Amino acid sequence: MDPFLLGFASLVLIVILIYAGVYVGIALAAVSFVGVWILKGDPAIAVSLLTLAVNDAIKSYDFASIPTFVLMGLIVGKTGMGKDIYDVAFQLFARVRGGLGITTVVANTAFAAVTGSSIASASVFTRVSVPEMIRFNYSKRFAVGVVAGSSVLGMLIPPSVMLIIYAFVAEQSVGDMFLAGVVPGLLLAAAFIVAIIAMTYLTPQFIGTGAVATNRQDDIPTLPLGALIAKALPLVLLIVIVLGGIYSGIVTASEAGAAGAFVAFLIGLQRRLSLAAFKELLIDTGHITASILFLIMAATMYSRMLGIAGLPSMLSAWLSDSSISFFWLMAIYVVLLLFLGTIIDTSSIILICAPLFMKAVEEFGYSLVWFGIITVVGAEIGLLTPPFGISCFVIRAALDRSDISLADVFRGAFPFAVVMLGVLILLIIFPVLSTGLLK
Repeated sequence: MDPFLLGFASLVLIVILIYAGVYVGIALAAVSFVGVWILKGDPAIAVSLLTLAVNDAIKSYDFASIPTFVLMGLIVGKTGMGKDIYDVAFQLFARVRGGLGITTVVANTAFAAVTGSSIASASVFTRVSVPEMIRFNYSKRFAVGVVAGSSVLGMLIPPSVMLIIYAFVAEQSVGDMFLAGVVPGLLLAAAFIVAIIAMTYLTPQFIGTGAVATNRQDDIPTLPLGALIAKALPLVLLIVIVLGGIYSGIVTASEAGAAGAFVAFLIGLQRRLSLAAFKELLIDTGHITASILFLIMAATMYSRMLGIAGLPSMLSAWLSDSSISFFWLMAIYVVLLLFLGTIIDTSSIILICAPLFMKAVEEFGYSLVWFGIITVVGAEIGLLTPPFGISCFVIRAALDRSDISLADVFRGAFPFAVVMLGVLILLIIFPVLSTGLLK
């Protein structure tokens, strides 16, 4: 069988399997095995080559960062730090136009800086933010939409699990990926805030009367300065330890994760985190870590199969022979990301798409670190779009209201998906936004 046709057929088959409900890691591993078997004509060779791929995938010391960051994020979510940072942002922004929407974005930004998970953010702030916005006469669609939109910041602002996955797939430094995610993450958060303010003027019926009315200002509680500091301090401390340690060069990403998890544990003890609850968090950490590592092993197998088939080199040669510009290459890539985002999750998109285009991107002289940010942001948009839109599903599942449908969540999230696409275009046009801190 022609290697190019085999490589293309493997892509189609993986998407079909995932859409049919097969776990993405199993789909990648199975297709990789069959692909190498067909190419080499011997199942024993396929087993040998893929065994080496698995060994190469999991022997890196940097993998230690995954369980520590996951554990830290779970402790933060369990001990109520998300609610605390929301209370602080609530008092600071609730009285301005669109204030509770801005509050949600700011709180999600801070929460993302220690959890690295969009799903955790969506779950926490659905319970914290949505009831408050509805109480203050914001529209239901906007209330769930702003939570869905801002929850995706957890995939971009370090320490992001998706950035870690991409770093291993592209063989880039986890620390470099974290640095590259800072400015794009803050830019996206700022764009959400600007969009919310603009909506209060341009589409007040969508955002709700509470965004512009001032008749319920007395309902906004005023906390003393000491209480605000006490609520914000634990999360700020974790951000300083983790991100400050990495960016200053004092610790590696793996060491920062361990330090952050330990400090989060101490904070949890202060907040009466029980032994039974901590045991559950450790079990959840093991399950999540095993799932991520299996995905990475399967992705390495898939990359090796594509390499044996020569698909990345063929794609790069085709792009060179066709004299296609880098603009059109990225246009094709973004359209592919957006399409796949409607049917599969972010990690699957990264594992399937990135290996195909990395060689071509390098030959155009662009950084793979920058390409990783583009990949994550593009894939994140799929979290807000039907029919998959996993953040929207999480929000609907976390809601204790029958009057808000899944369609309401998707419609509320749509403006924020448009904002994300605009930020993605900016990041493509100005790569320095992603790579500036690396110089």
